Amino acid sequence: MSKIHPELRLLRPLAVGIMLLLSGCGGTPTRGNKPHDAAAANTQLGSAYLNQGELALAKEKLDKAVAQDPNNPEVHSVRALLFERMGTPDKADAEFRAALRLAPHDPNVINNYAVYLCQHGRTDEGVKRFEEAARNALYRTPEAAYTNAGVCLRAAKRDADARLHFAQALQLRPTYGEAVYQLADMDFQQRDLQAARTRIDAFLNGYSETPDLLLLGVRVARAQNDRIGAQRYARKLQLNFPGTEQTRALATLDSNPG
Repeated sequence: MSKIHPELRLLRPLAVGIMLLLSGCGGTPTRGNKPHDAAAANTQLGSAYLNQGELALAKEKLDKAVAQDPNNPEVHSVRALLFERMGTPDKADAEFRAALRLAPHDPNVINNYAVYLCQHGRTDEGVKRFEEAARNALYRTPEAAYTNAGVCLRAAKRDADARLHFAQALQLRPTYGEAVYQLADMDFQQRDLQAARTRIDAFLNGYSETPDLLLLGVRVARAQNDRIGAQRYARKLQLNFPGTEQTRALATLDSNPG
């Protein structure tokens, strides 16, 4: 799931979204393999139509792709997204499982299925898949997988378990701002304002600023009635991240102070 940052929401979507494993993006077609090449082309077209909301055209191309190369996990991954959009979760689940059978150790396939499971309330299964992806030596961002597992657990109101997963992410990469944001946001939602403020400032003093943490800093400082501190965070956000959703969200804070 792509990284979306609408502010003033209790919990954002997963930090890292479903990644389409398309030829030319995630792999290279086998030269001279005409069915594979044709399936790759139809998969790319099907994905493009899917992104445009043209579900009927997407299905037409993806049906051709799976007939041309039924053992291609990329085809099944995109078909899973299609069936999810079409409101047929059983078919989507079957396609994800087909992709996993064909590529059981592909961390992107594992991550995709984990995102799907968490979005559909299957928390334990989703967390297990994220942990599997994080332990995979081929996965380049295990900290993101652990953070996604934590977000999945937060959505299920399992905050203690979520904190453990965010901490695992930071053990792997202390500079990973998304995990710090999640922990600080948990502190803020639980009204532990000093813990949230300390966590935000410790990160910002040692590592690169992120728009999420700066905006959260504004909210925390305002909740502490620290007008000067809130202005300092806001100025940094406006100066360093102009035009972002987080900067635009500043205008809504007066009417949504929590």
